[in-house]
Amino acid sequence: MSGNTFGNNFRLTTFGESHGEAIGGVIDGCPAGMFLNIEAIQSELDRRKPGQSKIVTQRKESDIVHFFSGIFEGKTTGTPIGFIIPNENKKSQDYNHIKEFYRPSHADFTYQQKYGHRDFRGGGRSSARETACRVVGGAIAKQIINPISIHAYVSSVGNISISKKYSDLNFSLIESNVVRCPDMVIAQQMENLISEVKKNGDTIGGIITCVIKNVPIGLGNPVFDRLEAELAKAMLSINATKGFEFGSGFEGTTMLGSQHNDYFNLDGTTKTNFSGGIQGGISNGMDIYFRVAFKPVATLLQTQEMLSISGELEKIKGRGRHDACVVPRAVPIVEAMAALVLADFLV
Repeated sequence: MSGNTFGNNFRLTTFGESHGEAIGGVIDGCPAGMFLNIEAIQSELDRRKPGQSKIVTQRKESDIVHFFSGIFEGKTTGTPIGFIIPNENKKSQDYNHIKEFYRPSHADFTYQQKYGHRDFRGGGRSSARETACRVVGGAIAKQIINPISIHAYVSSVGNISISKKYSDLNFSLIESNVVRCPDMVIAQQMENLISEVKKNGDTIGGIITCVIKNVPIGLGNPVFDRLEAELAKAMLSINATKGFEFGSGFEGTTMLGSQHNDYFNLDGTTKTNFSGGIQGGISNGMDIYFRVAFKPVATLLQTQEMLSISGELEKIKGRGRHDACVVPRAVPIVEAMAALVLADFLV
């Protein structure tokens, strides 16, 4: 299997499966002599870990990261940084009933067809548990790109959405609720909806909006390494993603050019920012903002029709511990992938 490394100059390679002994990664290209805030890295992992609220999977993992190389006396040495995150709360027996079956809209079928063998326990390598490794890499990347700041939040769940522009929101409220929505009224509506969906054994999707501030001019390269193209690849590599748009996105198609153009101020900033902080594939110094769409989680705690390895259809009820809505836990993952992209252009 290839495709386990992200980045060119600042690179993250991840390994491990959901129900193996551990997941982990190797980070290459980190500058030497940089003090690493290990507590900040662990704090990012704590934002992503399971079991943190009643509306997410109740798998209990401490998700403590252990570093084995590349750091000495608190500073990076410039050599590869190796780390693992042990899997402590595996309940692999929850998946025995689907050993001979492919779950609908899951990676079971495609993995089996491509590789001829798969780890059916929690999806193995296709499990979103792998994203914990990305959060570690992204947490280190965040320290590299400082003072650039990245703020992701849940802007919609199902048909419940924030109507305010991101500039009118208070980002300090993002972590004040379990949904990670900075509008407290909307956050409660989202939580109620997720709880109701979860009670019915079903799942629901949503959208995460991400805003990147203090971005210097000049990140990104034409023509195939455009900054927005790299961000799109990063976001669409996250499990359950189905869409990406930046700046005005699809809404911009309804506007005239005279309405959509970002006219200049004398200092080089622009009066509007429909471009989303990127023009010609290169950052222009304005805020970068984009949205990522996440589908409903494929695994339901309901009876679904599944295809067996022998080619028969059978109705089977899902078991185990699963998210009814992935977007609250995906917020730190979106931030991590954005940080990895920016660090790759900056180191």
